[in-house]
Amino acid sequence: MTSLLAEPAPGLLRAAPIPADGHTMGWDSLLRYLTIKVHHLIQDRDWDSIRVIGGYDRTAVISHHEKTGKLFNFERPTAQVHGNDLVIKAFPGADYVQHYALIIAAYLAMTNRPAGAVTYQPPGQDECRTALDGLDLDLDGDLVIVGWGLQYLAPDNGVWTRGPGYAWQCTEIAGRRVVYLGFLHSIWGDVAGQVVARLAALGAHDVVYVGKVGALAPGIEPNTWLATGNTSLVSGALVSWDDFFGDFASAQAGVHRGLHATSPSILLENRDWLAKHAAYDFVDPEIGPMGAAARQAEIRFGYLHVISNNLARHYPADLSNERHLDVLRRRAVLIDRIRDIITGCLTGRPPHTLQGAR
Repeated sequence: MTSLLAEPAPGLLRAAPIPADGHTMGWDSLLRYLTIKVHHLIQDRDWDSIRVIGGYDRTAVISHHEKTGKLFNFERPTAQVHGNDLVIKAFPGADYVQHYALIIAAYLAMTNRPAGAVTYQPPGQDECRTALDGLDLDLDGDLVIVGWGLQYLAPDNGVWTRGPGYAWQCTEIAGRRVVYLGFLHSIWGDVAGQVVARLAALGAHDVVYVGKVGALAPGIEPNTWLATGNTSLVSGALVSWDDFFGDFASAQAGVHRGLHATSPSILLENRDWLAKHAAYDFVDPEIGPMGAAARQAEIRFGYLHVISNNLARHYPADLSNERHLDVLRRRAVLIDRIRDIITGCLTGRPPHTLQGAR
């Protein structure tokens, strides 16, 4: 049978495996991280070719490695079999498609399997925008809180209303309507920017993103600090936005305000990348595109993130062991802190003092 991808078609890019020895995560942690991300059909057998495309398709083969016990961000790319060829369908986003292709290529190389047949096809801007057309909320100047840990930030007695690939609920804080919005799939990189643009078009005046960032300074221990700021390096240029938090969040104990760098994939964050970004404090794929989209739409944007890992120094906690009990315990404290700071920002009263904050 002729391979579906014997020769790269127009628009397809090869996903070259990254040199694992030079990665900031270190060999063991990187392999653990990849193993929990790669679709089980890739781990179970070899394929003549593997192509990653943009396509949100829950009717295709769902990975056995999807996380359980999560309300949001548990869906992973699905797979479609074509003989000895495999098509991986990721939610349409140029960064996410590239990121997942790099994950596959790196995993195959690190497990001594052929990695040269991994290609990816970045989706176009129209395709990325269309993928979020199903997001439909009735907003009127509301604050929308999107991202990670929403089930702990939203009211305990609230009811989640479900839409295609997302769920939301709302409450009122200090007379302000607040909407909590979570996605079942990843809103990686440029997808997150499209989310902000869509929310602004629907009538949101403020968007707050709660998530996780990596620290670039060696002295910051993971899961002990929160990060915030209003400037990011995006595609080689600094982008600043109207910060929802102003100076409020950074004035609180245990919150570090810094300069953010945008990276489309963790796989690209090797030692050389770290050296070139030594002047920056944090890294993640979403903050920059979201801030840029908010600036374009002329709405306010703010982020308040758990510092989850450190690229400059090895600590026991990293991106490969986020489900460990000690990590979960530390993050529960920080989620409470995030909720208090957001509430304090809306009400104008300072949140409670964080015990042991440095």
